Amino acid sequence: MTAMHDTLDLIDRYYQAFNAGQWEAMLALLTDDVAHDLNQGPRETGRDTFAAFLARMNASYSEQLREIRIIASADGTHAAAEYVVHGTYHHTDQGLPEARGQTYVLPGGAFFDLRDGRIARVTNYYNLEDWIAQVGGSEE
Repeated sequence: MTAMHDTLDLIDRYYQAFNAGQWEAMLALLTDDVAHDLNQGPRETGRDTFAAFLARMNASYSEQLREIRIIASADGTHAAAEYVVHGTYHHTDQGLPEARGQTYVLPGGAFFDLRDGRIARVTNYYNLEDWIAQVGGSEE
């Protein structure tokens, strides 16, 4: 049970760092070769690539995750989380509707692989069509 509890703690610290905007603390929880599966997008690999993703996100969005629920496998090698994103879209992101300070509330989830006490894979999911509808865009 210790492995499972360690994993639950690790994922909790990951989300605490996210909510606090502590990107370096988040990155420290990742393996060097972390795989990041973007919602409806490609897989990106590496901690530096993940840091660039965080910078892109931070440039366009301000988000807080609430109602975070985390589960982990007994051996601690896999975890999942669900949450509700409360956000503001403050700068237009490439290929998406124009940002005008719109707010949104969106359920989301993530899956994790863990290795040697760090996160080796993050796969995020949310409903892009719901987000687009909330910010007043259309999927043309």
